[in-house]
Amino acid sequence: MTHRPVGVGASFNFSAGAATTSTAFSVQSDTIRVVAVGAAAHIAVGGTPSATIANYFIPSGGTATLALTKASNRIVGVTTGTSTILTCPEGTQLPFGVGDYVTLSGSTYHNFTSAEVLSVDTSSGVGGLFQTRMTVNYNSSGILTAFSSPYASVVTANKVSAYGVGAGTLYYQQVQLTNQA
Repeated sequence: MTHRPVGVGASFNFSAGAATTSTAFSVQSDTIRVVAVGAAAHIAVGGTPSATIANYFIPSGGTATLALTKASNRIVGVTTGTSTILTCPEGTQLPFGVGDYVTLSGSTYHNFTSAEVLSVDTSSGVGGLFQTRMTVNYNSSGILTAFSSPYASVVTANKVSAYGVGAGTLYYQQVQLTNQA
């Protein structure tokens, strides 16, 4: 099995008996490779993970290749407020559900990292709105500039959490797997 790196790898230090969580990253692949150095760790991956001893175990010096859920869509409209509404192109659906975490990029003023999905609206409006909309927990009320980016997209956001058996460093990298038999 061969790993093809996707994006940039990262790392963080963890300590014994405590959960430490990485910063958010946009999911670009369906696989993440994790390496524990210096001590064993239990790890969790998700929108807001907090690893415990019940999570996946990686021994010191060990590696794991875990699955991620990759999802994305283009965004054609943003309604600002204390929560933010993202609108998809007509005829498309959002591959996200309530409780997922997403990142918006490609917009000049409206970008954000790792906001929780509060609701998804697929209903048709009497006023003629037939586009899927998603409300996220991101306060954009201070943005007064109108949304006008044809290249904005929303993707799944995840974090990695490690509960250390001792003190060590956790390295993680999204990868593609090739040459599988």
